[in-house]
Amino acid sequence: MINETFQIQYHSLEEAIHSVYGKDAEKIKAERVHGGDINDACRISLSIGETVFVKTNSIRNLNFFITEAHGLTALKAAGTIGVPKVLGMGIDEQKGCSFLLLEWLESIPRIRNYWETFGHELANLHRAALFRAEEPQTDKYPQREHRHSYFRGTDGQPLLRYGFEEDNFIGANPQKNRPMASWIDFYRECRLTPQIKMAEHYLDSQLQRKITYLLDHLDSYLREPEFPSLLHGDLWSGNVLCGPDGKAWILDPAAYVGDFETDLAMTQLFGSFPSPFYSAYQEINPIDKGYEERKDLYHLYHLLNHLNLFGRSYLGSVAEILNGYI
Repeated sequence: MINETFQIQYHSLEEAIHSVYGKDAEKIKAERVHGGDINDACRISLSIGETVFVKTNSIRNLNFFITEAHGLTALKAAGTIGVPKVLGMGIDEQKGCSFLLLEWLESIPRIRNYWETFGHELANLHRAALFRAEEPQTDKYPQREHRHSYFRGTDGQPLLRYGFEEDNFIGANPQKNRPMASWIDFYRECRLTPQIKMAEHYLDSQLQRKITYLLDHLDSYLREPEFPSLLHGDLWSGNVLCGPDGKAWILDPAAYVGDFETDLAMTQLFGSFPSPFYSAYQEINPIDKGYEERKDLYHLYHLLNHLNLFGRSYLGSVAEILNGYI
């Protein structure tokens, strides 16, 4: 799913632009783009009439961009929903930063059935048979054979495994993606447990006991899904943009393979999407009635992450979920 493209890291932003657009492409204007808590971002207009989007961070945080590029590429490979194209990345020593170069998405007015189309496209992403078909190779971007090998058995058939080819990030915090055969084990070991360990200093003894009970009895609350789904991983409204086709495009992923209910739950954590989105989603990928009982456990991961990122103001929400289950 990931190819050699992203093993090529440029030594400057200008080198990346010239590699993609040619030597005549020069930066003529840079405008700061607001939004996001982790990276600086700007829109760059080029002399050849093209526009690109650039994220920058400190040199030591290049891995933010490497893993984001891999996530964007995985989502784009599904071919079901708009995802910005990765153009390059690297470290610009002269500017003292790491960078990620993406295509610029120029928004136009939404199509008439914007939310219904988004629901259908996300459902198709979650049902995409990414692990049953090899991707096409090109001479320019040769495929790496070992990528996603943990999704296949010795006979080449897909395995129900959860995780990703590498760890990545959820916001600025690390996100573990060690492949596991059980979704419940994965959610316990790679999602809840790392965040709980980071949050220990916020949790009193009563909450600690409830968390221990929850982790020990997680199989009483969660299900093993019928099939694995490639997930965006951080699908709130701020990571959705109306793109150049008037449809929803998804950005800034924390991608991995898991239960599609986690993506749906994230869309409802900070205010739900409009109801036509969920009705359309169900036409393609039915939502089990038990989802409503599991939803807050998927919220718990993100609220713990917010507690660890932004502080005690999220502790009440974490406690409310724990008290609701135990």
